[in-house]
Amino acid sequence: MATNSSHNAGPTHKAVEAGIAVLIALFGALVIIGSLKAGITWGAEGPRAGFVPFYIGIFIVAASAVNLWNGLRDENDGLFAEWGQLRRVMSVVVPTAIYVGSMPFIGLYVASIIFIGWFMRWLGKYSWLTVIAVAFGMPIVTYFIFERWFLVPLPKGPIEEWLGL
Repeated sequence: MATNSSHNAGPTHKAVEAGIAVLIALFGALVIIGSLKAGITWGAEGPRAGFVPFYIGIFIVAASAVNLWNGLRDENDGLFAEWGQLRRVMSVVVPTAIYVGSMPFIGLYVASIIFIGWFMRWLGKYSWLTVIAVAFGMPIVTYFIFERWFLVPLPKGPIEEWLGL
């Protein structure tokens, strides 16, 4: 996976394209498996729930196979990105994924306070006073705009339920 020098070390284009093609093919396989469980036949009332997703899953797997084949045949196998660059990207992707994944359990507001605070303090290097003001201020403003003015309920967790929001 590494390339010509240790300074420019990182995954190659072929490795990244192959990895992404395999991940997408696995997603397609999950769609196919779920469709089979839901039923892919035609019933008296029409197609069952898995009928259309089954064929979409097959299309996803087939398209991924074509992408894998083309990616491995490509003669350009240069550096995709250096490991340091990928670490910087992951320093945004991982907290964002945790934020989104935690929302059903701790609610939008608490997750947002933590997320905004994390980015401002550790990545932005803002002072604690600024971090606290913005990290708490934005969810409060969001609450009033959406929940009170537009009457649109947003996902709440145990703390918001306890506070009666």
